[in-house]
Amino acid sequence: MAITWDVNQDYHSSANTDSLCVHHLDIHLQVDFDSQQLTGIVNLSFTRKQVQSILILDCRDLFIDSITDLEGHLLTYQCSTVNAIVGQQCLIDVGLTMTEVVVHYRTSSSAQGLQWLTPEQTLGKKLPYLFSQSQPINARSWLPLQDTPKARITFNATVHVPKGFRAVMSANNNPKMPDDGVFTFCMNKPIPTHLLAIAVGDLAFKATGPRSGIYTEPALLDAAVREFEDTEAMIQVAESLLGPYAWGRYDMIVLPPSFPFGGMENPMLAFMTPTLIAGDKSLVSTVAHELAHSWTGNLVSNATWRDLWLNEGFTTYFTNRIVEAIYGKEQAELEWVIEFGRLAEEMQSMPLAEQTLPANVQDRDPNLAFNRFTYDKASMFVHELESRLGRVAFDVFLRNYVEHFAFSAITTEIFVEYAQQTLLVEHGDKLSFNELSEWIYGQGLPDWFAAPTSTSFDKVDAAVAAFVEGAPAHTLAVMQWRVHHWQYFLTKLPLVVSQSMLLDLDETFHFTGHQNAEIACDWYRVAIRNHFEPVLPELSMYLCSIGRGKFVRPLFIELQLAGYQQELRAIYQQARPGYHPSLQVQLDALLEVDNTLIK
Repeated sequence: MAITWDVNQDYHSSANTDSLCVHHLDIHLQVDFDSQQLTGIVNLSFTRKQVQSILILDCRDLFIDSITDLEGHLLTYQCSTVNAIVGQQCLIDVGLTMTEVVVHYRTSSSAQGLQWLTPEQTLGKKLPYLFSQSQPINARSWLPLQDTPKARITFNATVHVPKGFRAVMSANNNPKMPDDGVFTFCMNKPIPTHLLAIAVGDLAFKATGPRSGIYTEPALLDAAVREFEDTEAMIQVAESLLGPYAWGRYDMIVLPPSFPFGGMENPMLAFMTPTLIAGDKSLVSTVAHELAHSWTGNLVSNATWRDLWLNEGFTTYFTNRIVEAIYGKEQAELEWVIEFGRLAEEMQSMPLAEQTLPANVQDRDPNLAFNRFTYDKASMFVHELESRLGRVAFDVFLRNYVEHFAFSAITTEIFVEYAQQTLLVEHGDKLSFNELSEWIYGQGLPDWFAAPTSTSFDKVDAAVAAFVEGAPAHTLAVMQWRVHHWQYFLTKLPLVVSQSMLLDLDETFHFTGHQNAEIACDWYRVAIRNHFEPVLPELSMYLCSIGRGKFVRPLFIELQLAGYQQELRAIYQQARPGYHPSLQVQLDALLEVDNTLIK
């Protein structure tokens, strides 16, 4: 495949990391809920790699008050807009000897990396709430920095909040630190900037093990601890596969429902959506996924957003291994088949040229890299490596790979070179360079690929066939079905289902308003597609109460495709204020909303 761009360049950052590279931040933040603004002072320490007098930082909608040296002398700087995707760049004249600068700044109330919630938007209804989402390139909206995974940083932080609030960060958190308004943090291991994270609110803590625990609003704490009580067992399984856990503690924070992702692997404090709390541990593979990132993603990172598959593909595979060890082979197989189903569905709509492992996002929004190819196609590739080599030999390769690249960021081409020097030398009889290249750079799936299967779905296929042939819903054999069986059932229904059949399903299985967010989303997609209008009131409530992009995006798209323009407009106008700013930007573009809707 001919590559017409520099694969080593991060096209989503202006930072000149090859010449002057920031390696440490000292952060001082004042959190103001009234103005929905952070006021900050950040001291950036950088390493000189080349003779260069200009330090270039990334920003987005920051108000820079001043930039000085350590003695407080004002430095000359210029900020300018690059484009709508990258935001601004800040060029600072640092001369030829300086290695630290101090930036005084304020954030915008509409910073894409921060969400400010009113007390009414929280579970407890008492205090407002703040949380960040830096990935992929939104750290620059709440900190001036070199916002690229190529520039790993350590940091110290002091955060001032109103008394009675608790602040936590992607660093070592001390639940015994008094809530007197001042919190201090230290991250002494270098992390990519997209893993910078902060949350402030009415937070309580309870341990789930000797090195893990949960922060969340008090009313949700006990349910979250019960749901995620297997965390320590997951850590032990992960360590047995990839080596010692390098980060000390693995705490999690369960955020309000507007958090736009299932989870975010911020080191030492993974962010989680409350939609995972189903009461039966059926959705905890997301916990395993974010934990797995502690090795594949946080230790070994993508150098650019084109290379995201190196994070997500290995992590999705690794998640499956943890699930198998904790919850059994059947559940692991079910999740693998569901994973392939998501990929197969996206293959129907994604242009073939974009169905590669490296994401084609050099001049596009890096959020577009988060698709089923960087996750699930990449996972299928890793599964095939295991199948070709055998699990024992593959585990040796995987562990060596993580140890070799620990605390560094790599490109797709660096991985290919490493595979040539290891996999293809040691196992050349089982895998060829052409096969490796076809998986990575080829479009779609290789001709020889065999999709995963599970006999556990046979009973679901039989139930779908019986229902389509006229069997009433109450006669279907659904005893002891897991969540994954129900998901599979709903996705295997015909595209066109009659109103009477949908009513029969709903009256029998109570899909509308279902407490499991995964099942509810899959049901609403079927219902919208077939204009089953009894779901519309509950669908509106669902979209107004959940801000997870995985659910929100496809449901709005289904409404759009089904011609529900008036209903879509009304629901989005009501729901939009509760969505994270980064999701608002994506949905505004996707739905092509006009200015009157977003005022």
